[in-house]
Amino acid sequence: MAIAIKLKQYLDNERVDYEVIQHPYADTSMKVAQNAHISGENIAKAVLLHDDDGYVLAIVPATHKVRLGKLHKKFKRHNLALADESDIDELFDDCSIGAIPALGKAYNMDVIYDDTFNKRNDIYFEAGDHTSLVHMSKADFRKLLDEAPHGKISRHM
Repeated sequence: MAIAIKLKQYLDNERVDYEVIQHPYADTSMKVAQNAHISGENIAKAVLLHDDDGYVLAIVPATHKVRLGKLHKKFKRHNLALADESDIDELFDDCSIGAIPALGKAYNMDVIYDDTFNKRNDIYFEAGDHTSLVHMSKADFRKLLDEAPHGKISRHM
C-alpha cells in the first residue's frame, strides 16, 4: 500500500500539494525518521486517545510524548487515555495498525496538535502503512488542520 484510500481521497479533494515518499519498513515514528533520513521533529506522529467525549488524535513530533495532563487542563478533555488497538483497527480500517495518518478530518476525527509544527517548514506523516510517508509544506498542513485546537501538548523524550 502506498497511501491509504481515505487519506488520498481527502488530500485530493482538498487540492493540496503533497508527495508520497517510500522508506524501508519501520514500526515506530523514530525508526521512520531514521530510515527516511528525516528529522523526527518534522514527523507528525498521530496518537489516538479517547475520553468521555469520544476520540481525538493528538499530533506531536516523533521526538515527543503527549502530555495528557496538558490536554486535560487546556482543552477540558476528561479521563484521556490511549485508545485500544482494536479501536485503531476499526477507526483506521484502511491503514496498517500503528501507521495512523496525522490528518483526522480524513477519518472524521477531532485533532489537537502541538505548536512545535509552527516552527517546521516541511511536515511528514504516516501514509497508512509502515513504508510510506506523506510530505507537504507547513502551510498546506496548517490549512488541513484548519481551526483545530493547538498548544504545547507534548514534551521532548
